[in-house]
Amino acid sequence: MFEKKLSFLPLFDTYGKLLTDTQQKMFELYYGDDLSLSEIADEMKITRQGVRDSIKRCEEALLEFEEKLGFLKKINELSAAAHALADSANDKDKISEIAERLMALCE
Repeated sequence: MFEKKLSFLPLFDTYGKLLTDTQQKMFELYYGDDLSLSEIADEMKITRQGVRDSIKRCEEALLEFEEKLGFLKKINELSAAAHALADSANDKDKISEIAERLMALCE
């Protein structure tokens, strides 16, 4: 469960503003503040099942945004290429290859 929770945080950072304000709040309370579904239900004045359903819809929406848009994948690829560039700063051929990969990712 812990690993699953961590996988949604970068998705939320990337696509969270595409969720409704209520979804954002519930997601932040659940994942960020680590409140239970019951605690969130009390705060939001809805049922525990309502909170669970909303969190599940948030997760599904975030996964769908990434599947369709792929921004997080591109960010990770750019980050990896930048690290490779930094690691091979003395190899001019490698730098050119990585620079070309970065340019292709930005297109």
